[in-house]
Amino acid sequence: MADVLGVVLAGGLSRRMEGPEKSLLQLGDKSLVRHVADRLEQETPQVILNANGDAARFLKLGLPIQPDTVEGFVGPLAGVLTGMRWAEENSNATHLITAAADTPFFPKDYVSKMLIHRQNQDAEIALASSNGRRHPTFGLWPIKLANALEHFLVDEGNRKVMLFVERYTNCEVNFDTNENDIDPFFNVNTPDDMKKAEDYMTRQLKS
Repeated sequence: MADVLGVVLAGGLSRRMEGPEKSLLQLGDKSLVRHVADRLEQETPQVILNANGDAARFLKLGLPIQPDTVEGFVGPLAGVLTGMRWAEENSNATHLITAAADTPFFPKDYVSKMLIHRQNQDAEIALASSNGRRHPTFGLWPIKLANALEHFLVDEGNRKVMLFVERYTNCEVNFDTNENDIDPFFNVNTPDDMKKAEDYMTRQLKS
């Protein structure tokens, strides 16, 4: 199995959420981003946070905080590259596993299943999917692609995840949704989404 660094992607601009930054909104007894970090920490030896702006707002998480190494908020691939560069300097990891900071219910076996499927299919990159939809912020990425990814973002000026992914052998790892259950990659973008997350958590606690 590959040595994996967990990276929580919180580098977006939260345009659709009114009020405070969405990743710091409380869901139950902890923030959305803490839910995500906790799930990654169950399956990986180390987790870092990719976030832009004032790092002080995330200090309570106790995670290394790294802003995008590419300026301009160019999307999730900037966070992937940031994690790769951090890993090169600070870990022995061969791969990154990424998760979006606003997706608190992603599968608890996410990392192990991604690793197994990538290895079984001899793929370089693996992306998660559910209900027929890919989730580009949930991927397994070889750190050796850092230079190629930087060239893609900076020199070519590209930012589309699938355009980069399709340059390499890749696979899609499906995570089924149980009947009457929420999509495992449901993410909180709006106040209505937050209410849905709260209702789902209440049902989970009662079940």
